[in-house]
Amino acid sequence: MTTTPQPGRPTPGPASHPGPHPAPQPPPRLRLGYGTNGLTDLRLDEALGLLADHGYDGVGLTLDHMHLDPLAPDLAARTARVGRRLASLGLGVTVETGARYVLDPRRKHGPSLLDPDPEDRAARTRLLLRAVRVAADLGAHAVHCFSGTVPADTTPDEAWKRLTTSLTPVLEAADAARVPLAVEPEPGHLLATLDDFHHLRGLLGAPAPTVLGLTLDIGHCQCLEPLPPADCLRAVAPWVHHVQIEDMRRGVHEHLPFGDGEIDFPPVLAALADLTAAGYAGLTVVELPRHSHAGPELARTSVSFLRQEAPAC
Repeated sequence: MTTTPQPGRPTPGPASHPGPHPAPQPPPRLRLGYGTNGLTDLRLDEALGLLADHGYDGVGLTLDHMHLDPLAPDLAARTARVGRRLASLGLGVTVETGARYVLDPRRKHGPSLLDPDPEDRAARTRLLLRAVRVAADLGAHAVHCFSGTVPADTTPDEAWKRLTTSLTPVLEAADAARVPLAVEPEPGHLLATLDDFHHLRGLLGAPAPTVLGLTLDIGHCQCLEPLPPADCLRAVAPWVHHVQIEDMRRGVHEHLPFGDGEIDFPPVLAALADLTAAGYAGLTVVELPRHSHAGPELARTSVSFLRQEAPAC
């Protein structure tokens, strides 16, 4: 007998058998690194091998005379060798420019982008332009920099004018190379806070986050920001291109091994996991520049600590 379909009622058909559900995908993995400014007693090849052996995903590579000297001859060839070493070890990289005496053996972090002498400011700008080229050649996630401290007898308005003028050619080069510039708020500097970063953005005409972004140091948030570090991270997530991490105490700018300061790390690592899930592909780099004497051991214990606090690492 033929069944006549009834209005509003579907015609019976063969039973459907849905296919197997796709397996749930694990959340994106937080990419951990270690800064070479905390491994200055090791040759660069040895430092990179150490980090790979400990399971790090990358390195914060400080351009300095101890590792990759940005002022020595044959920079492009030496950069290419470093690039091959990174590739062979499967390490990502962010280029950092905070070496203490790379430009002047008598002035820590000098000259800066704020110096009264225009030629001194230009020397720092040229260093950053070299860093952009190195970063492009290495396929780096970003180029890190900071403002410098305000010289004596310099008004804030003049300091900000010098900073924007000095950074403009660097931003142009970074945009052309498709390597974002990641400015770090640094305690004691002209650009010390997250509010200062947004002030700089305004002075520069609000460049796109893909051109001008942040290096966010978790310890610096603990040191001087009004919000807890995890909240700081969430507040500036669209601009973050590089993260540095260590322990620190409130009001004291001293980079400490994990467990020696006051930071509550589980909320921070949860915020970093959210940032990664939202698309952040950069590194979270352990930043212990005054602990090179214990660098190999701290590289081991730091990655162990972070994985214990955030097993998804």
